[in-house]
Amino acid sequence: MFEIVKVGHQKVLGEVIKITGNKVAIQTFESPSGLRVGDPVKSTGEVLCIELGPGLLDHIFDGIQRPLKTIHDKLDLLYIPKGISISSLDRDKEWDFQPHILKVGDEVTGGDIYGTVQETKLVHHKLMVPPNAMGRINYIAPPGNYHVNDVVLELEFGEKKTEYTMVQLWAVRKPRPVAERIPPTRPLFTQLRALDSLYPIAQGGTVTIPGAAGCGKNTILYFMSKCSNSDVVVQVGCGERSSEVTEVLLDFPEMVIKNGQENVRLMERTTLFANTSNMAISGRETSIFSGITVAEYYRDQGYNVSLLADSTSRWAEAVREISSRIGETPGDDGYPAYMQSRLASFYNRACRAVCLGGPEREGSVTILGTVSPVGGDFSEPFTAMTMSLANVFWKLDIQLARRKHFPSIDWLNSHSNYIELFEESGYNNAEPQYQDLRRKLMKIFQEEEMLKPSVMVMGKGELKEHQKITLEISALLREGFLQQNVFSLEDSFCPLWKTIWMMKNYVTYHELAQEALKSPFHDPPLDWKTIKSKTSELFNRLYLQKFQNPRNELESLAWFAQFNQDIVKAFDNL
Repeated sequence: MFEIVKVGHQKVLGEVIKITGNKVAIQTFESPSGLRVGDPVKSTGEVLCIELGPGLLDHIFDGIQRPLKTIHDKLDLLYIPKGISISSLDRDKEWDFQPHILKVGDEVTGGDIYGTVQETKLVHHKLMVPPNAMGRINYIAPPGNYHVNDVVLELEFGEKKTEYTMVQLWAVRKPRPVAERIPPTRPLFTQLRALDSLYPIAQGGTVTIPGAAGCGKNTILYFMSKCSNSDVVVQVGCGERSSEVTEVLLDFPEMVIKNGQENVRLMERTTLFANTSNMAISGRETSIFSGITVAEYYRDQGYNVSLLADSTSRWAEAVREISSRIGETPGDDGYPAYMQSRLASFYNRACRAVCLGGPEREGSVTILGTVSPVGGDFSEPFTAMTMSLANVFWKLDIQLARRKHFPSIDWLNSHSNYIELFEESGYNNAEPQYQDLRRKLMKIFQEEEMLKPSVMVMGKGELKEHQKITLEISALLREGFLQQNVFSLEDSFCPLWKTIWMMKNYVTYHELAQEALKSPFHDPPLDWKTIKSKTSELFNRLYLQKFQNPRNELESLAWFAQFNQDIVKAFDNL
C-alpha cells in the first residue's frame, strides 16, 4: 500500500491506494488524461517521500514537493507538464558548511547535530544524523562551500560504511520520532489581543478555526505568519481557489518582519505548499502530510514551528472523493469510516518535544487548521470531528465579520484547553495578573449576554445601576479591546504587555465604578449617569488606549501606568 508508481509512457506519478487480489487501484498526482489500456505501470518500490535539507525556506512547492518557481523559471510554462521530475532542493546552490564539535572517531546516533549552514538571515539550519542512523564518524567535511548532494559525513557501523549528504528523505505519512513529548506550557502569541487574552494557544498545541466564507480565516492565518513568535512557518494552501492562493504567493514575498533593527523578508522563515482546487485531488490529500513533515524536520532542529493549513475541509473532501472512487463504504455525510482516525493522525503530530540526539534541545509543532463548514453549519460531521481533536476552538461569527469587526471571534462560544496549563507557567510567570483579569473580563461578557433579553423587552432604562455599568463597559470592550484595527500603525499588532495593561485598566474602571455605587459617603447615592459624567475623559481614554504605539515600549508602559493611577485618583475624588 502507498507504493509510488509511474503510469504510462509519460511516467505520470501515482500511488497505490488499494489492493484486491491481483488488482490494484492507483491514484495519480497529475491528470490521467491520455492514458490508454495497455500502457505500462512501473513500480518504484518506495513510498512517497520528500526531501529535507537546506533550501526549504523561501520556496513554494506543490502538494508533492515539486518546486513551482523552479519549474516556471526553467520551462517558462503556465502549467506543470506531466511526468516532470525536478529536484525539490536546489542542487546548484552552494552552502557554507560549518562542522559541529564532532570529529573523526566520535560515536553518533540519530538526531545528533554534526554541522550547520546559514539557510536564511533568520534560520540557522542544523544538519542532523538521520533518526534511523548511528555509528562512528569516518569522515566529516571541513568548513567550506558544498552543494546539498555533496558527501559531508561518513559513518561506520559494524563493517558497513554509509555516506550522508545534507539531504534526508522521509516518508510523509510517517511521523518523525522524538526523545520525549512534554506538556505544551509555553504560549504562542498571535499579537491579536482578543485571542491572546481570552483563548490563548500553546507552542505545540492544536487550533481549529471554523467559520463561513468571508469570516476572516485567511486574514488570521496571514497575521499569524507575520506576527507570531514562531521561528519557522509552514503554510499549506490545500484545495483553495487559485485566486486566493495566488494572492498569498504575491503578498508573502513582499512582506517584511523586524529582526532587531533590520527589516527581513517574511519568506526567510516561511515555506509554502500550494495545491489549488484545480489540481489533482490526490495531491491535495498529500499536501497536508508534506507540510507537517517539513514542520517536524525544523522542530527536530530545536525550532518552534507553526503549520497553517487552509483549509482542512478541502483536504477532507479529497479523502472522501478518493474513498468513494475505490468503492469504500461511506459514513456520515459520505466521509469514509476512518475519517476521524485519519484526521487524528494529522493533529497528533503536533507536540512540544525533547528532540533526538545532542546537544539537548526542545522544539515544537503547532497546528492551526481552518474549517469551512457548508452553510456555516458547525454540527456538520467533519467540523464536529475537528472540534473533538483540537484543544483550541476559535469560532468565527459571520455577523461580526459583516460589521467589519476583526477578528470576528465569537467570544462566548470559543474555548481553549490551555488556560489551566498557563496557571503555573507561560502567562503566569510573565504576567501574574493574567488569569484573574481574564476571569473578570469573561464575567462582564457573560453578564451582558444574560442582560440582553431584559434590554430587548424593557430597554436599558429599567436596568439597575450596576447592570448599566456592566452593559456599557462590555460595549466599550467590544469596540476598544476585542476589535483591532490592523491597518493602523498603532494597533496593527498588540504585544502581551499592552494587552495586559488594557485589560487591567478596563477592569480597574469597572470595579471602581461598581464600588462608587455602594459608597456610603455620597448623599444622594451616585448613579451611573453621574459617575460617567464626572469621569467622561477617563471613559473616552479607555477606548483610545488601543492606539498607544507598542513600538515605543518604555513610553507606552509609562502612559499605561499613569492612566491606571489617573483612574484610581479620579474615583477617590468623586
